Amino acid sequence: MIWIGSLEHERLGPIWVAASPLGIRGLYMRATEEEVRAQWPDRQLIVDPGRVGPYLAQIDEYLAGRRRDFELPIDWSILTLFQEEVLRLVCAIPYGQTRTYQQLADELEKPGAARAVGQANATNPVPLIIPCHRVLGSDGGLHGYGGAGGIETKAWLLALEGSRLL
Repeated sequence: MIWIGSLEHERLGPIWVAASPLGIRGLYMRATEEEVRAQWPDRQLIVDPGRVGPYLAQIDEYLAGRRRDFELPIDWSILTLFQEEVLRLVCAIPYGQTRTYQQLADELEKPGAARAVGQANATNPVPLIIPCHRVLGSDGGLHGYGGAGGIETKAWLLALEGSRLL
């Protein structure tokens, strides 16, 4: 069972979340309900504001600058082991700080895996909650962002957090 619900944000548009009994499983910015449903063609999705309300409330607080950390369970079951390893490291990057893809690869003790770390970030199913916007290129630049709005959204999220680029 997957429950879905949405909120409207002035900059990011409609934000939809999908949650399972294990936790949040998807976050979609600037998406329609139909686009969210298309991500889960083999699953029954139920619009249930009661089930996803806590997720949406914390997302709204974060985007309003009133929350720094999320206290939400994440459903890791749809990720490969490597994706999960990378994204758990991304979750550990403190609010207002950044890391590079290479730094994360080094933390994994896989120094040649910076590109693979970047690919794992690109497949992040719950941006904002798993703050992949905090990961930069080795040159300190903004290289890619899978969330709606691309690099402009990444830059906006880093500014929201008061992050300084490397």
